[in-house]
Amino acid sequence: MKLISWNVNGLRACLKNGFKDFFDQEDADIFCLQETKLQQEQIPFQPEGYYAYWNFARKKGYSGTAVFSKKEPLLVTYGIGIEEHDLEGRVITLEFEEFYIVTVYTPNSQRGLTRLEYRMKWENDFLAYLKRLEQNKPVIFCGDLNVAHTEIDLKNPGPNRKNAGFSDEERGKFDQIVQNGFIDTYRHFYPDKTEAYTWWSYMFNARANNAGWRIDYFCVSDVLRDRLKDSVIYPEVLGSDHCPIGLELN
Repeated sequence: MKLISWNVNGLRACLKNGFKDFFDQEDADIFCLQETKLQQEQIPFQPEGYYAYWNFARKKGYSGTAVFSKKEPLLVTYGIGIEEHDLEGRVITLEFEEFYIVTVYTPNSQRGLTRLEYRMKWENDFLAYLKRLEQNKPVIFCGDLNVAHTEIDLKNPGPNRKNAGFSDEERGKFDQIVQNGFIDTYRHFYPDKTEAYTWWSYMFNARANNAGWRIDYFCVSDVLRDRLKDSVIYPEVLGSDHCPIGLELN
């Protein structure tokens, strides 16, 4: 089974820059999107052979997620059941017979960490949500988690130590995800690989110089460890400031 996740940074713009070519080429069983930046009436993409699910932010042109699945899920839910968090279209959960799939677009702490306090509450509530799901069956979650976990997950760790996405507080919350039994699948297969990034600033020729951050993840419940086949980054795929990532399961 193949899963793909991609922060498209505006699906309409990404569609003009090769999105459909990549979508068709990969032929994934499940394809998750973050930062679609759409409203209900603006849906530009309905792929044949897939069930499509969308979660829209109340604020126009902001956030948003989507999931396309070849197999119809048993149940689909939107958000995590907390109104404070569920106005920005950040989470979709699909329940299947053997596991849940969750796509998530984690809130950014913003320049100067002005939204860090909210981010910390989000992290606690989202992890609690995952653990509630896990009481029923294993969980796969993916998306833009807006954190580089360790120093090898970004090009310039030193100067970014107190910046959004690499603060001690955010990294500590990812530590908690791992401590609670979720596997960072890319590091499961490639624990020491450097210069493996999923996001690059549009400034300073960052992508051409591969001065990036790995902030997009596939994480799975530990019970799925033996089913993991590979975790992939597609840095050559353009169309967004993020590149897609993939997960293959037996």
